[in-house]
Amino acid sequence: MSTLGGISVVFDLDGTLVDSEPNYYQAGRRTLAEYGVPDFTWADHEGYVGISTQETVADWKRRYGLRAPVEELLAVKNRHYLELARTSARAYPEMRKFVELLAGEGVPLAVASGSSPEAIGTILARTGLDAYLRTVVSADEVAHGKPAPDVFLEAARRLGADPADCVVLEDAAPGAAAAHAAGMRCIAIPYVAAQADATEFATAGLLLRGGQREFTARAAYDWLVRAARSS
Repeated sequence: MSTLGGISVVFDLDGTLVDSEPNYYQAGRRTLAEYGVPDFTWADHEGYVGISTQETVADWKRRYGLRAPVEELLAVKNRHYLELARTSARAYPEMRKFVELLAGEGVPLAVASGSSPEAIGTILARTGLDAYLRTVVSADEVAHGKPAPDVFLEAARRLGADPADCVVLEDAAPGAAAAHAAGMRCIAIPYVAAQADATEFATAGLLLRGGQREFTARAAYDWLVRAARSS
């Protein structure tokens, strides 16, 4: 048996496993420009980090008074995003090492993301992480996206794991809140440094304030070993 005992690990995708937020920003900027909103900034985008794509475009419709249906906005944004993701999706090197380390020990692994199933599949295939991460849940497949716990609970169900035995890796405050609501422990790697003091991150078992600059596969693994022993 693995030194991690019965622990299962669930990864958020965007900003956690892969550096995809710049692509999501560009996709959002291009989409909104098509509908007459030319000044969507990175600061505007940061407010949507950790929120599902569907909920993001629904908020755009309200915020910018867009007449197009949410379904249309979603399709246009996903089209722009997939064009970018197919050529430029990049996994964080230490995250790749961590996934490979866990997979080598037979730890059950899953991805639970606010992105569409097609976007998740494209990124995992592009980065080669699909060889290790075969259990995938999109927010499109559950009733509510993060900060609701639905995607994480569904990931646990598909893994056949008790939520209390799951550890989530997350970069965004809504995701950390979702992990807590699901009764799961959390390793938090804030994508937006200014959000490291968010109350949602205070529930994390391990908070790496420096984000990906601070994350290492070995340190995360050692924390998991300690978490498994304390279970």
